[in-house]
Amino acid sequence: MQFIDRTKIMVKAGNGGNGKSAFRREKFVPKGGPAGGDGGHGADIVFVVDNNMNTLLDFRYHRKFQGKHGENGDIKNQYGHNAPSCYVKVPQGTLVKDEETGEVLADLTEIGQQAVIAKGGRGGRGNAKFATSANRAPTFAELGEPGESKNLVLELKLLADVGLVGYPSVGKSSMIASVSAARPEIAEYHFTTLTPVLGVVRVGYEKNFVMADIPGLIDGAAEGAGLGHDFLRHVERTKFIVHVVDASGIEGRDPVEDYHKINEELKRYSEKLAKKKQILAANKMDLPGAEENYKRLEVLAKEENIEIFPVSAATKQGLQELVAHVAAMLDAYVEVPESEDDIKVYDAKEDSADDIQITRNDSGDFIVSGKSLEKLVAMTNFGNDEALRRFQYIWRVKGMDVRLRERGAKEGNTVHIGDMEFEYRD
Repeated sequence: MQFIDRTKIMVKAGNGGNGKSAFRREKFVPKGGPAGGDGGHGADIVFVVDNNMNTLLDFRYHRKFQGKHGENGDIKNQYGHNAPSCYVKVPQGTLVKDEETGEVLADLTEIGQQAVIAKGGRGGRGNAKFATSANRAPTFAELGEPGESKNLVLELKLLADVGLVGYPSVGKSSMIASVSAARPEIAEYHFTTLTPVLGVVRVGYEKNFVMADIPGLIDGAAEGAGLGHDFLRHVERTKFIVHVVDASGIEGRDPVEDYHKINEELKRYSEKLAKKKQILAANKMDLPGAEENYKRLEVLAKEENIEIFPVSAATKQGLQELVAHVAAMLDAYVEVPESEDDIKVYDAKEDSADDIQITRNDSGDFIVSGKSLEKLVAMTNFGNDEALRRFQYIWRVKGMDVRLRERGAKEGNTVHIGDMEFEYRD
């Protein structure tokens, strides 16, 4: 099966339904008054963790998700129906980021967990909502609010209990094949494993844990050399790291040097990653030269205050003891809660006057940006005189005429807000 662990998609929540402008026209009810209903809410885009998904492969063929629009309001104060949410299924361990800002919108780690990624637009208000003592028969209604649209980057981090790290060809694939039912490709050349492999390791009748064979790291992986960032991402989720070195040094590598270099890469990528508990697995103990290097590795393990196990993936020597030790560590493992500094909380706020930006484009036109104003433009029916007067009133209350004048706007200049274009009148 092909493994896809990073992809880009686009989501567009549904627009709100338009409000209705209508009046009550019934027998024996003179001057019935405004009776236009509100539009319904547009569909939210909701991501949900699905137990049946293991990769992001489905998103390679389905890259755009569109929510349904809310229904329009109707006569006799009838509200339009809200559109049902649009659910997007993702595998466990999916990180959802805004492509433009890089902001993490959701970290989906639990089966069934849900997150609203794009909010549907609210329905426009019918003319009944605008009746006041001064204006008892308003003729205008709001248009529906546009739903949010976002370009997203989805990243999948494997949810394994234990991750195997080490240089290419130290025997990680052979080790996971020996202790689990996983069957990764194994060969005598570097970078055989180009995608992480998950193996379920059984310990006794009912107990098991998930081990991930993380593809081999190289120097500079923390800067993204090779496939560094893609691989290091998967190690972040693991509870422990089994650090595999080639004790035989058969390829001319020094296992002690390799240990320090790999840890340096982990530290440069993430301090949190570097602090994970490690177990040192000295592999290829069946080959010549391994015994001599193992003595040096024992000294290293003592200095680093970590456990070391002499193993051979080829002969299965020592693997049972290593697996039993890992299982015991997992039994005693206590999840450390994230500090408040690690948790991002995003609070949706209405634009204040300070949030409204006025810039100029290459043609000298004025560009006014700000969510509250853009929403007002999108929901105003400019074909209705009363709706236009209401827009002009809010425009003046926000002091936009003054602010544009201060920026140098003159009679006849073009002003853009969202998709609308206006001519400035002093």
